[in-house]
Amino acid sequence: MKKTIFALIAIGVLVAGGAAAVFMSSNAATVPATTTSKPASSKSTEEIMTQLLSPSIKNAPALGSDDAKVTIIEFGDYQCTWCHNWHESTKDSVMNSIVDTGQARFLFKDYPINDLSDRASSKAAEASYCAADQGKYWQYHDEVYSNWKGENPSPAWVTPASLKQFATNVGVGDIDEFSQCLDSGKYASIVSDNYNLARSIGLDATPSFIIIADGQTPKLLRGAHPYSTFQSVVNDMS
Repeated sequence: MKKTIFALIAIGVLVAGGAAAVFMSSNAATVPATTTSKPASSKSTEEIMTQLLSPSIKNAPALGSDDAKVTIIEFGDYQCTWCHNWHESTKDSVMNSIVDTGQARFLFKDYPINDLSDRASSKAAEASYCAADQGKYWQYHDEVYSNWKGENPSPAWVTPASLKQFATNVGVGDIDEFSQCLDSGKYASIVSDNYNLARSIGLDATPSFIIIADGQTPKLLRGAHPYSTFQSVVNDMS
């Protein structure tokens, strides 16, 4: 089964099962313009599966029950327009009706494809893990998207000062510790690993969602699909 999952993802032919019609009809409206190339993976199947299904760090846990049959993995960029739209319009419904009810667990993986020379998308991702060190990963994740102001605008909205302010906003207790973590680049390698994982399995846009259930063909939703698509896919795989 692991070999099947890896092969399907690597060659980019995943289709959203029973939601195929929705996927095809909404694709042009939901997929962002920023894409990447698809290099071949140098990792083993076991490494790919372990990284896909595991939190990036211990303190950034999956949402939902560990006993859930289905795992939804979002690959996103904190500056991405369609990632922000999905977060604002769909995420809460998925959490409330699918994740909180035990149907699926949910993971977020960084795919900072909007990085320019200032590495703003990557720095936002690194900051989320600095917040995770103090038990505030998901609160920080939501705060960044709630303060979204575009993809690499001028002036920039993702700055060291704004990232530290977001930490204050969500109640990170030791801002000095957070600042030292962020300034040191402590989690740069974690963000890079997630980016390389996305590229190695052939993902070329954000947001992209991989939905996996043991013993079943995995599904890919490429773009900011509505709640109904997620519910249909998860129901089919449960």
